[in-house]
Amino acid sequence: MTTPNDRARAGGDKVLHAPDDQIVLERFAAALSEDRRGMPQRILADPDRVERDLARLVLSVIELLRQLLERQAMRRVEGGALSEEEIERLGLTLLKLETRMSELKTAFGLGDHDLSLDLGPLRGLVSDCN
Repeated sequence: MTTPNDRARAGGDKVLHAPDDQIVLERFAAALSEDRRGMPQRILADPDRVERDLARLVLSVIELLRQLLERQAMRRVEGGALSEEEIERLGLTLLKLETRMSELKTAFGLGDHDLSLDLGPLRGLVSDCN
């Protein structure tokens, strides 16, 4: 019996399709292992703000992933890898996600500027995905 990891190693069910994705992933891994002197040694949590700050962190990560998924989807559409039905379904899914993100930002009193992550050395890698 084959697992999804076996199929991925064999080249099937690939998540990453663009030729440069492997290079970007290698640069991402290298940046993660670089010196982390700028990171705080402890987290200072204000009990009055912890819910909003947690929502801000989670929504920031989801927004980053949403943008990456959207870029990957555009590459697949432009590359002709999707049928019309798949394109329609993907578009509706991304639209629903964007709508739900707007609702959650409003519920927690957050704006787009609140969801920007300081990625430090990874900042350039995310912009390379454009």
